[in-house]
Amino acid sequence: MVTSATTDSRTRATAATPSALEWSVENCTISRTLGVLGEKWTFIVLRDVFLGVRRFDDFIEHTGIGRQVLANRLTALVDAGLLRREAYQEPGERARHEYRLTDKGIDVYPILVALREWGDRYAADAAGPPLLTVHRDCGASVSVRLTCADGHDLASPREVVPRPGPSARRRTRHRAAASAD
Repeated sequence: MVTSATTDSRTRATAATPSALEWSVENCTISRTLGVLGEKWTFIVLRDVFLGVRRFDDFIEHTGIGRQVLANRLTALVDAGLLRREAYQEPGERARHEYRLTDKGIDVYPILVALREWGDRYAADAAGPPLLTVHRDCGASVSVRLTCADGHDLASPREVVPRPGPSARRRTRHRAAASAD
């Protein structure tokens, strides 16, 4: 028998439960992206490629990254399609590779700009940020902005409402119940 007290407690529990808990995160693109990008040295390598560093020894000199860690990061970025290897050979030297951004790699740039902006705000020295990014044509500072598809600038993430996308999958009761335990 369901009493009004039981119904009231269920209603309160449902009202307090975020709607996000109704949806599976098994195919979450943020999680998948972090599977490719979610390691410090990956972003350091990408930062340097955007700064024009392309050769293995130059990465080591500029970043201080260990040779094996760098080799692993470069291989992972090539395998993920963010970088491509391009052969070169200095006179009298063996053939080597330099690393160039692919279109997929170039698409990471707004993420790096957002990380830099956050770092400039919360992690910079008292004198200010160590790197400025400016528009090549006019010299104005470059930043990342949230806009909707209709072109409206959003002043805050609080203006964004998450909604299930076309590949969203409802969580099954079994998974939801297991999470509650």
